[in-house]
Amino acid sequence: MANTNRKDQTDSNVSVLEKEKIKLKKPSRYKVILINDDYTPQEFVVWVLANVFRRSMEESRQIMWTAHTTGFAVCGVYPLDIARTKVEEVRKLADEAGHPLQCRLAKEEEGE
Repeated sequence: MANTNRKDQTDSNVSVLEKEKIKLKKPSRYKVILINDDYTPQEFVVWVLANVFRRSMEESRQIMWTAHTTGFAVCGVYPLDIARTKVEEVRKLADEAGHPLQCRLAKEEEGE
């Protein structure tokens, strides 16, 4: 009977594979930017920020106020699919409430 687990094989029967190192690139991230408008009530914007972006009420107020005073504010930074979902959620909630509130995506540059 032949033994298939022979330990006395010579080194010439052994092949060595070199492990190729693959450097993975981190996925791009996208800023969700709240755009100020003169029609959407501030209370609604704060509510959206708290519910869609899971911000505290204080953070939501600060983001809303930044958008109100500068014209825009970053709500969060996410991978593309999550960022798109957040923008769509804001659009849907604003449409249902009859408000023109909008968000945009902007690719985060490395080092930001």
